[in-house]
Amino acid sequence: MAKPAETSPSSRLIYGFHAVSAKLRQSPEAVFEIYLSADRKDVRAKKFVALAEAAGIRMIPSEGERLDAMVGTRRHQGVVAKIDATRRELKLADVLDSLDEKALILVLDGVQDPHNLGACLRVADAAGAHAVIAPKDRAVGLNATAVKVASGAADTVPYITVTNLARALRELKEAGVWVIGATGEAEKSIYEVDQKVPVAWVLGAEGAGLRRLTRDTCDELAQIPMHGSVESLNVSVASGICLFEARRQRG
Repeated sequence: MAKPAETSPSSRLIYGFHAVSAKLRQSPEAVFEIYLSADRKDVRAKKFVALAEAAGIRMIPSEGERLDAMVGTRRHQGVVAKIDATRRELKLADVLDSLDEKALILVLDGVQDPHNLGACLRVADAAGAHAVIAPKDRAVGLNATAVKVASGAADTVPYITVTNLARALRELKEAGVWVIGATGEAEKSIYEVDQKVPVAWVLGAEGAGLRRLTRDTCDELAQIPMHGSVESLNVSVASGICLFEARRQRG
């Protein structure tokens, strides 16, 4: 696979429909230009083009091989955008507005380890999650280590930081998303929870678990059945189990 294309210090590349659509809705002025696969003529691509054209963004038809070379991966879904590197903040409402399927969102309550955050972003990307949400305070943030561990997922999965996590959970609930907290103390198994509806999985920090207010704000609590001697799982492993169970239920 070719190395990613170089950008100037003031620009960077993002790719994938979720990431680029969210950026277009949240801050279109930060999008310099968009490269779209000439082979994408499906309904999703047409809706995306309409969104980009409404924002007045330059669209550049491109071959798949060129997009592969630009970002160093084939997992771009046929869309790459060059954006202002100084503008990174996304809003939850913008991601929710950009969805064209039932929401699948990962919420991290105070993850402190950048390696765990990066791994969670990779898991979210693999499961097709639409966003990862985390608090601005008492959490590691998307630093260089997290971005490196994410192996590109930091640019494919919208990462949203919020000042008040409980308020963000209530916003999700108002948007029709069922908020499920993962905790070993829950009576119900994750396999007993209906995840065919729009879902946001909430997982706590390493060791500490969910904070009380976060737990109380969830619609439902569920636990991953443990059959061995260990009492808990790494947060990225637990995230993968929960998100992929949602995908399994949805077929």
